[in-house]
Amino acid sequence: MSNKIIRWGMIGAGDVAEVKSGPAFQRVEHSQLVALMRRNTEKAADFARRHQVPEWYDDAAKMLGQADINAVYIATPPDSHLEYALMALEAGKDVYLEKPMAMSVEECQTINKAVAQSGRKLVIAHYRRALPAFQKVKDLLEEGAIGTPKLALLRILQPAKSSIIAQTETNWRVQPEVSGGGLFHDIAPHQIDLMLNYFGNPISFAGNSLNQANLYEADDTVNGTIVFENQVLFQGTWCFSVPEAFAQEEVQIVGSEGKITFTFYGSEIHLRQGDQQQTFSFDHPPHIQQPMIEQVVSYFRGEAGNPCSGEVGEEVIQIMEAFSA
Repeated sequence: MSNKIIRWGMIGAGDVAEVKSGPAFQRVEHSQLVALMRRNTEKAADFARRHQVPEWYDDAAKMLGQADINAVYIATPPDSHLEYALMALEAGKDVYLEKPMAMSVEECQTINKAVAQSGRKLVIAHYRRALPAFQKVKDLLEEGAIGTPKLALLRILQPAKSSIIAQTETNWRVQPEVSGGGLFHDIAPHQIDLMLNYFGNPISFAGNSLNQANLYEADDTVNGTIVFENQVLFQGTWCFSVPEAFAQEEVQIVGSEGKITFTFYGSEIHLRQGDQQQTFSFDHPPHIQQPMIEQVVSYFRGEAGNPCSGEVGEEVIQIMEAFSA
């Protein structure tokens, strides 16, 4: 049994780190958040004080020089993922990298090459695959609860100001030069990753995107299909300019003997088999990334496999590029 403690440095201490992830690093066994970096000095100091983080910096290179840090969590907007990931790997740290992995497939390839050359470890923060609710969906599929899966149908139709999108001081999520695209680029990585986790190897994918409302530079509507090696067909539509009365957020997986229905932002899984229906309810943890961080810590300690590799992160970006080209 390893006695290694994962001592984290965190780059970026904004809205995602505040509740979803940051506090979990202090709550997971064999894990300590020992330093953080944010370019705004006052905000870095404030986060460190409120979350009992011993050291704080306004310069990533200085933080990476802290001798006791052996892993880095990168929680910045996507435009800096490549830079910080390469810096951390070069400094000899394992990396837990927020989604989307990077701004392009090319950037993902650069990161994955650096991982291989450095001998360090990389995990992409597609944390939903570690949550019990979404693991239950996978269990039902593997148990044959709906027979042979045929179709996965996703609809995320939201108003321009959607409650499922994190609110920030600056609306960087719809600035393509920072986020890589629009709101699709912010939330779709989790959803596409789960489809890969459920159905395996994709053999073809294509899509279209439009800016229908012209509220910002990025496209607000995306549609895409994936054909998996096991002959499951995925079809997804994301639109962020529908009237609030018509908002929808749902996934249906239809099989030869039943159907699974769930949402990405809810906590119930519905299973229908003929005239019979079951509902499975779950309570998400208060720090929603904690189950994934537990798996990451185990992987970094050499006790388990990689819960979400850079190759998966790259494949997600490849599909997103095909959908939003």
